[in-house]
Amino acid sequence: MRIANLSGRLALVVDGLTVDVEKASDGLFSADPQAVYGRWEEFRTWAADARLPRGTEFDAADLDSPAPAPRQLIAAGLNYRDHAAEAGFELPDRMPPVFTKFNSSISGPVTDVALPTGGHTDWEIELVVVIGTYAHRITAEDGWKHVAGLAAGQDLSERITQLEGPSPQFSLGKSFPGFAPIGPWLVTPDDLDNPDDLELRCTLNGEEVQKSRTGEMIFSVPDLLARLSAVVPLFPGDVVFTGTPAGVGIGQKPPHWIAVGDELVSTIEGIGELRQRFTN
Repeated sequence: MRIANLSGRLALVVDGLTVDVEKASDGLFSADPQAVYGRWEEFRTWAADARLPRGTEFDAADLDSPAPAPRQLIAAGLNYRDHAAEAGFELPDRMPPVFTKFNSSISGPVTDVALPTGGHTDWEIELVVVIGTYAHRITAEDGWKHVAGLAAGQDLSERITQLEGPSPQFSLGKSFPGFAPIGPWLVTPDDLDNPDDLELRCTLNGEEVQKSRTGEMIFSVPDLLARLSAVVPLFPGDVVFTGTPAGVGIGQKPPHWIAVGDELVSTIEGIGELRQRFTN
């Protein structure tokens, strides 16, 4: 099943067309895309049995994040060995570094992003998890049971803001407007051949800069959720960025930053792509 946010309305994506959920359910579910996670199991049951009308065509530019207003947005760092190596850090053993991106940075899959003046903006393709049912002190074995679905994400990062000062400002450096594109929709794990091992690929102006598989993560999705939930309760609709593989701009010699006019395309196997253009 694929769940989309089309122009601010909850939709199902069926055979490449969208079906408005509020209309198709005769008002049983509201048009609010974020509200559905509070009734996730009920929604899944309805969607599995519903006789849906034929969908309508849509423009990807009209899609927004499938989880536009999470209660919490949690992000993991150093979750791929090759990225930890390029960043010059030792591998995490018990928990990856954890930070947040503020909700005002969330956007849809096809966007124009204004670059911060005088900054060093970098790319980080990531698998994004949206929580479907409350998770607190869960086991890794139960991790997937708490996942509503998966999306592609970009953890765009302005490195000067992130790293300057007496201590790093990770959350601020990663939270400029448009710095958390998510989408193009949410894909439930059962709709993927192997949700534990998906190819990620990122290109900048057509040149491949990142390529890996989520099976290379140090902490898999269920393991990461178990470790996070041991400390922080995870609520329906919460968003978790799971980390990026090697190939980010700061790791190149010399470092390579996004410039005005650049186009960044981020693709995850079985899910879809994000497309960001950068402006002044």
